[in-house]
Amino acid sequence: MLSALTVATAVAALLLGAWCGFAAYRDQPTKDWHFIGMAVVTLLAVVQLVVGVVQLARGQEPEQGTVIFVAYLLGSAACVPAAGFLSLAERTRWGSITVAAAGVVLAVLQVRLYDIWGG
Repeated sequence: MLSALTVATAVAALLLGAWCGFAAYRDQPTKDWHFIGMAVVTLLAVVQLVVGVVQLARGQEPEQGTVIFVAYLLGSAACVPAAGFLSLAERTRWGSITVAAAGVVLAVLQVRLYDIWGG
């Protein structure tokens, strides 16, 4: 795994979580700018997925098992988009809270991915 990419993804996810948490504090739903932020964070997570799959294809193996590693990769790539769709359905502050929670979850998933790989 690329440590810099893992850190960048985790930090971007936490920033997204703080931004949407602030919107929820102000009693606002997710707005277009939030969705752009979600797209950036999702792009980082997808790049992480591609890097992980390429490393597996090159014969490198995570310390704690390939199946759990791939499951975490897929979960981290799907976390923010799923929350984004839920926030579209819930156009209140709770939609913003959902995305804020997804940002925190993605950051935790990144730490766990690093741990599974053997960091």
